[in-house]
Amino acid sequence: MLLHGGGRCCSHEDEKTRWLAGVGLGAARSVCRVVLRLPAGWGVRTQTLFLRADAEGSTFTTVKAAAAYAFDPAADNTVTLTLPATVQRWFRLTVTANSGRPAGQLSEFEVRSS
Repeated sequence: MLLHGGGRCCSHEDEKTRWLAGVGLGAARSVCRVVLRLPAGWGVRTQTLFLRADAEGSTFTTVKAAAAYAFDPAADNTVTLTLPATVQRWFRLTVTANSGRPAGQLSEFEVRSS
């Protein structure tokens, strides 16, 4: 089941660190993975990112620690983050480095329950 929410972007004063996207699911749900995509025609790039979540939207905790992920057109420019079993409503993705641009990049942010 695909869980979508309204997304938004926000940048911090430090230009190298941004929470790039936020998703709200409408209610807390069991979530097991997040799928991230860039446009298929974009070249290879590596982005370092981490994912934080919260059931109420007030105290976000890290559910996926910072790591470098390769977005490669040979793999449809898709990265899947597998999460420990968690029940959350709100998700924030933070990008701290990107080999392709000075800022984080993302075209799709899917939160999935299976």
